[in-house]
This record gives sequence, structure tokens and C-alpha cells, in this order.
Amino acid sequence: MIFGRLLAPDSPGAWKELDPSQWLAFNGVSGLNIAGPGRINGRGKAWWDQSCRDHPRLVGCSTLAPTIEATFDLSFRGTRTIKPYLYDGEAQAVKLVSCKNSSISEIHFVNSSQTHILIRDCDGINIENVLIEAPERSPNTDGIHISASHNVVITNAIIGTGDDCVSIGDHTSNIVISYVKCGPGHGISIGSLGRSGNFVQVENIHVSKVHLQGTTNGARIKTWQVGRGYVRRVTFEDIFFWSVKNPIIIDQNYCNKSGACKEMETGVHITDVSFNQLYGTSSSRVAMNLNCSRSVACTSIYLKSIYLRSALAGQNVTSNCTNAHGIAFGVIQPDPCLQI
Repeated sequence: MIFGRLLAPDSPGAWKELDPSQWLAFNGVSGLNIAGPGRINGRGKAWWDQSCRDHPRLVGCSTLAPTIEATFDLSFRGTRTIKPYLYDGEAQAVKLVSCKNSSISEIHFVNSSQTHILIRDCDGINIENVLIEAPERSPNTDGIHISASHNVVITNAIIGTGDDCVSIGDHTSNIVISYVKCGPGHGISIGSLGRSGNFVQVENIHVSKVHLQGTTNGARIKTWQVGRGYVRRVTFEDIFFWSVKNPIIIDQNYCNKSGACKEMETGVHITDVSFNQLYGTSSSRVAMNLNCSRSVACTSIYLKSIYLRSALAGQNVTSNCTNAHGIAFGVIQPDPCLQI
């Protein structure tokens, strides 16, 4: 158990000749239980002040986001695949790697230099009753990032950061997220996926009973055009949005160039995705944006009982669909635009 406060070194210089990716890291542990009521303070401001995102002209700036940096080959059902791993440039607050049947509960995380909780190559992880806080403008401070992991449950969490409240990376399955309050931040995100042209495998993701307030995104799936593989069997249900910029968004054509990206023949197939009982307000005109690939279209998209209105008095909201195929049930506002 953790009582009191754990404080990270207060400046990047304190990590000289040390591995800054290793602060509170657990590798290959089974049955680990990290429990509160303690507080873990990453003291990340000094890292944010030299971030490349906010200070691109700063000599020696830091890229704090978990970034696909290298790959290795796996054999999956006879198919050659490439499995990404994360390059951890600076310290996460807590990192679990190759752990099984473990849990994190009753901990208050604050101001990590980047991701607060990183789950990688794990199986059977429960995260519950955690509070995660960082300023809205703090770069790349994801609340919880899950990658190459299976059977992860996140419940009863309050998360407000400068990036995704929860982000789901590649080679991930059987994830349950429920009773989460998110904001500020970038919402609940699957992706981005397929950045290195790898074969994406993400399935059985269930997100429910989530309250998003003032976030840039709500329920989001984002894949790179160069990627391959699939995202399938995903459910977003019983979600409330309060002044969210992009409440419902699928972006299958993501690239890192400014302006329109050149269309590619590759793409990650997004299929069997349900948006059910989603309500609230949008701070932008397009409340539902399903931007899918012409060559690898989104299929089996299901919309049911969706009611979104503008957060701005007297304004209307619309939906936008490109190469998105599926069926709408019941009352849908704004009007659905799916192709059959």
C-alpha cells in the first residue's frame, strides 16, 4: 500500500545518467496490487516546459508522447505481422510491463511528465477508484494508455489531463471501461493505430457509463492510412457529453501532414462498432463525424438512440459520413448519414 506522497525528481536534470523511462516500473510481476490512499506526483511541469509540441524551436526539446519507435516480427495465424512497442522517452508515473492478474486502486495521480499509467504486454489488469489530474495544456499526459494487453478493466475513475483520458493501442483485446468521468482531455480513444504500416489487431472493446465534459473528443477511433488489419467488436454505450468538440468520431484517414492527405489503398478495417444511448451537447457543428476510407470502408456501424444538440444557443448540429456503412435504429439526432 502507498500512504502519503511519492514525488518524482523535480527537474529533467535530476535524471542525468539515469533511465528517465523508469520511475515506478514493474516488469514480469504476477499478482501485483498497488493500492492507496496515497498520492503519486510526477512533477512534470519542467518536462512540459521543454516539450517539442509547445516549444518546437527549443533546442533539445522533448517529445513526451508514447511513440512507435521500433518494431519486431510476430507470427499470427500464418500472417506476418509487425507488433509495435512504445518508446518511453520520459518517465510515466506507473508502468506495468508483462504483468498478470494485477491491480491499481485508490491512488491519486497528479502531473506525470507524460502518461500517468502505462499498461503494456499485460493480461488481467484491474484499475479502479483512481483519480488522475494534470493541467489541460500539459502535453501528452494521457491518463491511462493500454497497449499489447488483454483483459483490462477500468472502472470508477475520474480523469482530467492534457491528452486522452484513456487511450487504447495496438494488439489489444477484451477491454472494459465503465463509470469514468473524463475532462478536461481528449476523450476515450482507440488509436491512433497503424502508424508504421503494421497489421493492427484490436477487438472486444466495451466503453459504457462515461461522462465527458469539455473534452476535444468523446468516443473516438483513429487509424493511419498506411496501416492494415482490423478494429472490430467495439461498443460505446450509455455515454453523456457536455460541450464536447467531437462527440462521435471515426477517422480512418489519419496522417501527420497539414492539409488534405493523399489517399492510399491501404487502411485498417473498422467493423462491428456500436454507438448506443449517447446523449449531450457538442461544441462544434459536426457532432457525429464518420470519416472512413474509400478503399477499406467502415462496415457494420450501428447507431441507436443518439440525441446530440449544440452547446451554443440557437445553433444546430449535423452529421458527416464518408464511406461509412451500417444501420441506424430509433431516434437519431443529428440525422444519420450511414450508407447501407
